[in-house]
Parts: sequence; C-alpha cells; structure tokens
Amino acid sequence: MKKSALNLPNTLSLIRVILVPAFVASLFIMRDVYIWGRIVPAIIFILTALTDMLDGKIARKYNLVTDFGKFIDPLADKFMVIGSQIALLVYMILIGEKTLALVFVWVVLLILFRELAVTSMRLVVAGKSGIVVAASFFGKLKTVSQMVGTVIILLEPLFIELIPWLSNHLVAYICMGIMAFTTLFSGIDYLRTYLPHIDTNK
Repeated sequence: MKKSALNLPNTLSLIRVILVPAFVASLFIMRDVYIWGRIVPAIIFILTALTDMLDGKIARKYNLVTDFGKFIDPLADKFMVIGSQIALLVYMILIGEKTLALVFVWVVLLILFRELAVTSMRLVVAGKSGIVVAASFFGKLKTVSQMVGTVIILLEPLFIELIPWLSNHLVAYICMGIMAFTTLFSGIDYLRTYLPHIDTNK
C-alpha cells in the first residue's frame, strides 16, 4: 500500500483530533438534557477511543508508518486524554457535583503531571540516546483505564437507574481510584526504566 500523509491511520488520528472538541461541545451543550446528555458524549468519546486503538495497529500491520503519523498520533492522544479529563472536571462543576469534582481534580492533575513527565522524558531520551520509548503494558493499561473510566463516570446515572441500590457516585469513585493508580504506576514504571539513560551531569 502506498504511503501518504493522509493514509488511513493518519486520517483516523485527524478524526480523533476533531472528535475531541465535538465531545467537549456535546458535554456542555447537552448538560441539562436528561440521560441523552450523558449518552451522546459517551458515544462520541467511545468513537474517539476506537480511532486511538485502530490507527497504530493499521499503520504497523500495513507498513503505513509516516513522519506525519509519528507527529499527529501522539498529539491526538494528548488532545484526547487531557482534553476529555479537563472537560469532564468542568462538567462536574457546571452540573453542581462539587464534591465529585474536588476528588476528580486530583486525578486530573496526576494525569497532567504524568503526561508532561513522560513526554519530556521521551524527547530527551530519543534526542540524546536515540532510544524509542515504546508504550509499555502499564502505559496501555493506564490508557484503557482512563477511557473506560471516563465512559463509566459519564454513564453512572444510567447504572443507578438500573441498579437502585448502588450508592451515589460509588462507581465514579472506584473508577477514579483505578485511573489514579494506573496513571501513577505507569508513570513510575516509565521513569524507572528510562531515567538511567538520562545523564544528569550534561
């Protein structure tokens, strides 16, 4: 297959960039719409997550890796992760879930710090040592927990409708705990693995 700047994997990455503001817009515009105000943003986010799962696999399988893809794919990932979590935090504040937001803000900060730390380390290690910092198992687990957690937190009112004995926000707090743990653990794992390749004296 011929490589081009807008091959299928790169197109999927660009779609992911476009879907992030669509997710944010639907979240805010439909915040007063009962149930569907949660379902529609969740569907958009699931589609966004699917592009993240597919683009890399297609690029590697069909040898469609391009320089543009190496740029747009991680950029789209950061848009999705950081954009969705900040939007979800603001959404919690707007709908009056201040206690939930006070807990979630620490998860969001942890995600931001982890992304900044790992991204900075990737740049330094790749630039100085030429080592490619590949996605680890724990990094992938972190991504899955964030994707699944975001959808479950959004759809929590539906779970309470179906299972009335569920405590309010119990599911959300569990998801936040899992997201925080996997984010922290994967960040520590990356630093432990690649920090020795950085010369602190230069």
